Amino acid sequence: MFSPPGPLTPTDTSVDEAAEATAGNSSAEQSHPPPDAARVASPLPAAAGNPQEQPQNRASHPVSVGTLGVCHSAVREVGCQATWSLSSCKPGFGVDQLRDDTVETYWQSDGQLPHLVNIQFRRKVTVHDVAVYTDFKLDESYTPSKISVRCGTNFNDLQEIEVVELNEPAGWVVIPLKDLNDRLVRTFMVQIAVIANHQQGRDTHLRQIKIHSPMEEKKVTAAAQQMANWNTTEMLQFVNVR
Repeated sequence: MFSPPGPLTPTDTSVDEAAEATAGNSSAEQSHPPPDAARVASPLPAAAGNPQEQPQNRASHPVSVGTLGVCHSAVREVGCQATWSLSSCKPGFGVDQLRDDTVETYWQSDGQLPHLVNIQFRRKVTVHDVAVYTDFKLDESYTPSKISVRCGTNFNDLQEIEVVELNEPAGWVVIPLKDLNDRLVRTFMVQIAVIANHQQGRDTHLRQIKIHSPMEEKKVTAAAQQMANWNTTEMLQFVNVR
């Protein structure tokens, strides 16, 4: 069973928070997601199923299959900041099961390919990678064999960033997201599309999805270090309350 990365230390801050520090006082609201039935996406525009493809000479980035490695100590999971919706789902096998931090449950689609997971943020987010948990031994023909990851502002301008082909995967499939200039993607929306399943299966199972954003340590300035030194004469005079 996968255990998500531990809590951040007070000195940690995400790249996104630093980038958005001057963007204004946008509210960081997160509402409790509605029931699965309410979160099944309404019929998508034609562009959602046929995103604008990147040029064919797009650089391919290595995809790892297995466990979430040590590198994920330098990222944080930001899926809780997004609104999730699905192209379809069986009752009781929806977003809640996809995001409950256990690989014993799963999302099961209920419709025609491609099957879509839509992840929409309220502000632009830097995405380090998308991690998907699959298990061919348990799911067999429900296991995805080809996954497309698309990014954009909304359904109408999605562009394909990565296409991954899987051969009987078991564990976390970590898909790094970078643009044509080999830089991390900054986006309002991520769409994960299951293009095909093993053994020509129609519906699909995904057991977990994680969206990771990079982090950096906040440097402590000399002035801050001096403020932290409570043993100076200036600070010791305030030890006792009069």
